Amino acid sequence: MATETQSWGIGTLRSFLARVGPTWLAGAIAAGPATMASLLVAGASFGYALLWVVVLSAVLGALGQYLAMRLGLFTEEGLVRVAERHLGEFWAWVLVVDVVLAAGLAQLVIMKTLADVSAAMAGDLVGVAALTDPRVWGVTWAVILAAGLAGGGYRVAELGAKVVVSLVVLAFVAAAFVVPIDPSAAASGLVPTIPEGVGGALVAAGILGGAVHITLLTMQSYTMRARGWTRGDRDIATLDVGSSMLLAFGAYSLAIFLVAASVLPALGVDPGTVTELQAAEALGPVAGEYATWLFLAGLLGAAVSTLGGNTVVPPYVIADKLEWERSIEDTRYRALLAAVALLSAGGAFIEGAFFPLLVLVLAFGLVGTPFVLVVILLLSNDPDVVPETNPLALNLAGVALVAVATFLAAEFVRDELATVTDPLSAFVVAFALAMALATLGLLAAYARRFLER
Repeated sequence: MATETQSWGIGTLRSFLARVGPTWLAGAIAAGPATMASLLVAGASFGYALLWVVVLSAVLGALGQYLAMRLGLFTEEGLVRVAERHLGEFWAWVLVVDVVLAAGLAQLVIMKTLADVSAAMAGDLVGVAALTDPRVWGVTWAVILAAGLAGGGYRVAELGAKVVVSLVVLAFVAAAFVVPIDPSAAASGLVPTIPEGVGGALVAAGILGGAVHITLLTMQSYTMRARGWTRGDRDIATLDVGSSMLLAFGAYSLAIFLVAASVLPALGVDPGTVTELQAAEALGPVAGEYATWLFLAGLLGAAVSTLGGNTVVPPYVIADKLEWERSIEDTRYRALLAAVALLSAGGAFIEGAFFPLLVLVLAFGLVGTPFVLVVILLLSNDPDVVPETNPLALNLAGVALVAVATFLAAEFVRDELATVTDPLSAFVVAFALAMALATLGLLAAYARRFLER
């Protein structure tokens, strides 16, 4: 009997583990170069002061994915389609535009990161002038991305990239046991405060934006549908969310942040001009002279892995809105997928250092996130949409998530107002204003419809 029980338990566990995955895909995108940069810049600039945001990001990231997962399981449809059917076509288009803008900006900056790192590594290896030009690498990677995704062969590159990223994450985890972390200083970082100085609100918004991002929330319903999950898979879906966003992503974030906060300020890294080469010194305690190469390889791997997942986001939501098949069997979707991949080459032509841009792109995404959270909460509490509405505790947690995301996004936008004459800052402020009006408009429209029932 014991043998049968043990066999059944092992077999069940294997079956359980074989079926997890949708939120792990979201976690892989979340653990991309932008999140890595935000954590490193936070540690280098403010020491342990933003530890509370790091811890909160894992908790709220898991909460956001759980809310999106629950709605996806009960409706068994993509978020855009559900929003169009129950909120109206206008709000569905607002959701699509919100997602496309956030994912599109991320696509360009991640491609810039990949192109710049590829050029730096190639320059050290071969020294050929053409291979040290990031623009050449940007175009090359865009073609590889388009051909791989449209032809279904990009998974090999993603798998190799994830192996490299895993090694770098393990290096940070190992470093966390080696570097002299100050327990009392770290504990003080659990008190919620926004550090004074340049970029405090930006970095805080970037850290949270890495875990609570509109693209991650929106894609949750689609990745679950691709796996074939229904409401009967709630247990495995809950395990998927907890193991990926709460545990794995939380450990990833904590390890990188604590190492950065312990090592980089002591090395005298300038908070205002943190570069990838300076950030690489965080791995010095475990990688020594190979720290720079290991870190650059990790950035490259994270960019390759994240690009694959991020590229499909705009085509997925557009295809859902236009009622196309969301597979490469549909030539329209396939062409759109290839177009997004090829357009990402433009990121390699963006001027400036990519490290601060990576932080900015997550903060920008956070600005558009409260709207999608409100959409998810409204739909999840409508008995005409779901057979089982959210319990009170989950709704209170969801409202708290909206409040925290809105607060940090607002702090970031307030800082951008100081430089609103700059075109990029003006765009951020305009986007924030548009999304704030859209969120208030949606709440008013839903309240009016609710009262008319």
